[in-house]
Amino acid sequence: METFNRTKDNPLSLKTAPGTAEFTMHTDDKDGRAILVCTVGKTVLHYDARCLQDLHAMLKKHGDWMDLGGADEQKPAKEGTVEAWGRSAKNPIGGWYGLKKGLRGRFGVYVPPLMEALGLCELEHNAKNNRMRAK
Repeated sequence: METFNRTKDNPLSLKTAPGTAEFTMHTDDKDGRAILVCTVGKTVLHYDARCLQDLHAMLKKHGDWMDLGGADEQKPAKEGTVEAWGRSAKNPIGGWYGLKKGLRGRFGVYVPPLMEALGLCELEHNAKNNRMRAK
């Protein structure tokens, strides 16, 4: 699996699945853990970098398209979506891949475009209700 390694000075520019918002991703280290740093305007979100390999493995096992279902932390995630898996007690880390309290959601919004850029998945680019599947 290709590793993602971009610095704050050289982030990867991406767009959300519908193409309506731009954001950047880079890697960093926090408390000895590799993290993804997602910057959307002035908002900075952190995700455990392990999510890339874990989500890819889950999608391969799933074997079909899966709804993204992006939602803020304060809103419930629709069952059976990438977002719900990214915060489920049943995923490999037993909970949220998002690391900043209050900003742990939106996993299904920002991680899939990075996975597509890394060649790990196919991603739909509709105005709403996008899905992804492993490559």
